[in-house]
Amino acid sequence: MTDRRTLANAIRFLSIDAVQAANSGHPGAPMGMADVAEVLWRRVLRHNPRDPKWPNRDRFVLSNGHGSMLIYSLLHLTGYDVTTDDLRLFRQLNSRTPGHPEYGYTAGVETTTGPLGQGLANAVGMALAERTLAAQFNRDQFPIIDHYTYCFAGDGCLMEGVSHEVCSLAGTLGLGKLIVFYDDNGISIDGDVRGWFSDDTPARFESYGWQVIREVDGHDALEVETALETARKDKSRPTLICCRTVIGFGSPNLAGSEKTHGAPLGDTEIQATRDAMGWMHAPFDVPEDIRDAWDAKAKGAEVHAEWDRLFTGYREQYPDLASEFERRMQGVLPVNALVAIDRAIADTQAESPKIATRKASQNAIEVVARLFPEMFGGSADLGHSNLTVWPGHQVNSADNPGGNYVHYGVREFGMCAIMNGVALHGGLLPFGGTFLIFMDYARNAVRMAALMKQRIVYVFTHDSIGLGEDGPTHQPVEQLASLRSTPGLEIWRPCDTTETFVAWKEALSFGGPTALALSRQGLANQMRDEQQVADIARGGYILRQETSDLELILIATGSEVELVMAAAEALGAGVRVVSMPSTSRFDQQDSDYREAVLPPNCTKRVAVEAGHPDGWYKYVGLNGSVIGMRTFGESGPGGDVMRHFGFTVEHVVATAKVQ
Repeated sequence: MTDRRTLANAIRFLSIDAVQAANSGHPGAPMGMADVAEVLWRRVLRHNPRDPKWPNRDRFVLSNGHGSMLIYSLLHLTGYDVTTDDLRLFRQLNSRTPGHPEYGYTAGVETTTGPLGQGLANAVGMALAERTLAAQFNRDQFPIIDHYTYCFAGDGCLMEGVSHEVCSLAGTLGLGKLIVFYDDNGISIDGDVRGWFSDDTPARFESYGWQVIREVDGHDALEVETALETARKDKSRPTLICCRTVIGFGSPNLAGSEKTHGAPLGDTEIQATRDAMGWMHAPFDVPEDIRDAWDAKAKGAEVHAEWDRLFTGYREQYPDLASEFERRMQGVLPVNALVAIDRAIADTQAESPKIATRKASQNAIEVVARLFPEMFGGSADLGHSNLTVWPGHQVNSADNPGGNYVHYGVREFGMCAIMNGVALHGGLLPFGGTFLIFMDYARNAVRMAALMKQRIVYVFTHDSIGLGEDGPTHQPVEQLASLRSTPGLEIWRPCDTTETFVAWKEALSFGGPTALALSRQGLANQMRDEQQVADIARGGYILRQETSDLELILIATGSEVELVMAAAEALGAGVRVVSMPSTSRFDQQDSDYREAVLPPNCTKRVAVEAGHPDGWYKYVGLNGSVIGMRTFGESGPGGDVMRHFGFTVEHVVATAKVQ
């Protein structure tokens, strides 16, 4: 039988060879963690290479994603659709082995990693989703959801602040089926980390409420295996296994040095490493006996078939639950629920008092949560300001693992990165709230959701200087422009209850992330005919035009729609008001529709939005006018601040008259 070090060496040399062929990459981490990976992937991990989407598979996340050849080697060796040719094309354009693991490119890659710490956060989200779905669907004798989430994380991941946010919450929630391997090699790009990372990491995680297994020799397979057995016995706490490893293990001259972190070893050192490790095979050549020892297809098919038999019994005894589980894991929305939302949208056109769109959103959430049991809400300690809570919500906790609402605490970045993991796991549709200004804390997690095309809803409230007294630290100015520039992210800034309900419906239907920018202040509900209500979903539409003789177009979003409606009344005939709650959605419409809303022959245009103005010039033209914010805000009552910065009927009218 092939010894385990030799099996691990298959990972090392596939990684070394691919990085050398690409003349780019990070060989040190795969070389250092190969022995740990051999134990996990050959002895413990439950997965099926022939069906990478099997719902009850264990999840594996390589948080230190720069070591991507580690996971590509593992996928290749265990039987996934990752060929030797794919490895040879490492880091090449359009290959299935990109420089960092990317969700959707490579079978078996569970999430896109690279921005350090976020893979760890995604793993927390996956473990949270697993436990929640288990509580919601499992029944006596039928544990249809019963898997672990494993994560490799390095020093860089644990230095990133997001790791503190998510690991603290994971401990509080008691996510006992989350097991993290800490690649404690003491090296980062700049060298020995002791000069800038002297944390007592085991004590830190113990303070979070984790089980910590210290001082494991990451190059001793039996020690790693024993640590894993210990970790799996404690299902009340997540586990950190601290693995002492040597970066670039096996390289005679470079092991233990930052020189192996992000550069090929070079032909001379590769040959020296082959000699030292006894790996006398050509590049990318893995002998058949080693391949056979790694092949997981038969074992994967066996554990999958065992689960299929369990699920068949589950379906016989709980047919409705089984159908609901399959629907949710497939991400299919119930048609009858979408029809019910349409009825709720129509009902919003009744006369109603002014309410903030954050309150309108709460009303929509109450409807949505009743119709879609997969809704999984939360807020970063602002639930009663964002109004993300709703009657009947159940708080998810260690004592109530099936709850549909998470108190994320003051952890905006952590919340959004965890939601990515929840969405990637499947079965739940996450939404989370914070103030729009604090989107900046979470910016990269929002970007990653867009990059991975995950259905997530961000409830960003207090959307402009109109929030008032909290002042410029809390008044967003540039945030909408930043979000609108993000590919694959849809942004809605509704002006009233009807637009808010439509925005929620579109967010549920959209195959990617959606940001809702919602007001603190009350806004009047605008009256529309049936066609206007239908056109809201197109992102921009004609809200008012009393005559066919068009002379001026006023464009606005959110709270400023009410303002321009009043300005249009003051200006008289020939004025069209366009409400544009979603520029991203409007831009996707065909040219005929866009030109019908914004006719090219009407060049007198004014856009009004209490945010950064630059993005509006593509709608008003270089000769048009934009009333927006080119400075930060001021502290004071919301109405006073809005007037101070020119968001008044008089200013809109005056600006329009000089067009």
